[in-house]
Amino acid sequence: MTAKILLAEDDNDMRRFLVKALEKAGYKVLSYDNGASAYDRLREEPFSLLLTDIVMPEMDGIELARRATELDPDLKVMFITGFAAVALNPDSKAPKDAKVLSKPFHLRDLVNEVNKMLAA
Repeated sequence: MTAKILLAEDDNDMRRFLVKALEKAGYKVLSYDNGASAYDRLREEPFSLLLTDIVMPEMDGIELARRATELDPDLKVMFITGFAAVALNPDSKAPKDAKVLSKPFHLRDLVNEVNKMLAA
């Protein structure tokens, strides 16, 4: 069974690159440009992994992840961010086993991290 990844990233170019890399690695990817629509989709069907930018309009990635893991406690979460300073502080209420990948990163590294998370 192919793992399904829900991607929330407000940067169009970045979103396209990520989708292409993950699909090439064999994943089924659904992508949204904001947290609110990504959350709506999560309520409709289960996903293996939520890959989300932290800083986004409407609903940020941390809020999205918090709500998503309330819906599905087994959902794995990975944050991507260009703001290392937005690291997850303990009171951010982000899921505790979430992984953070700081931009810029190589697509290869992203795919490796995703593979590792989904194999765990």
